[in-house]
Formats: sequence, structure tokens, C-alpha cells
Amino acid sequence: MGKPSDLVQGTLDLLILKTLSPGAMHGWAIAKRIQQISGEVLQVQQGSLYPALHRLEQQGWIKAKWAESETGRQAKFYALTAAGRKQLEAETANWNRLSAAIDLVVGEA
Repeated sequence: MGKPSDLVQGTLDLLILKTLSPGAMHGWAIAKRIQQISGEVLQVQQGSLYPALHRLEQQGWIKAKWAESETGRQAKFYALTAAGRKQLEAETANWNRLSAAIDLVVGEA
């Protein structure tokens, strides 16, 4: 298996919002879920994840609260807001448009 790929610039917000769409999670669980769903291809480092979570919280797309994790330790859990759900829809539509355009260029003979 090759080295995990770097995230495409600008996709971290989309990945976080999508990962939080089923429900609240703490930071470590968000990173592990992205890694798991991507088949171990995408790895989000703490140095990227926590600033992104802070930025998304400041934009009002996610909210955070302290609660006990599955290990019994206190952790900050993040959840989508109504504005975050709207942003997820917008970012998903933009990603679909962009990736379709890239597929056209890459698939050109």
C-alpha cells in the first residue's frame, strides 16, 4: 500500500461537514472516520484538523460542547448546525461540479 495521499486543497471542510452529518463526534473520531471511509487513503493530521474545526465553528457551521467520550475522558464533540447543513449541500454541489470537470480533462484522449 502506498503512502496516504495529501488532501486536495479546499476539501477538508467538506470532509469534516460530511463526516459530521450523521451526528456529533469528537476530533479524533472525525479523523479516524475519514481515514476509515477512505480506505486508509486520506489521513487528517491534528495540525490541520483542529484549526479547521475552529474555523468551521467560527463560521457557525458547527457547534461544539464538552462531553464524556467512549473512553470516559472529557472531549469536545462537534455537530452540524442548520447553517452547516446548508453549507454541506453547497460544498457537495461544488465538489460534484469540479470533480466532473476534472474527470473530463483527465479522461480526454
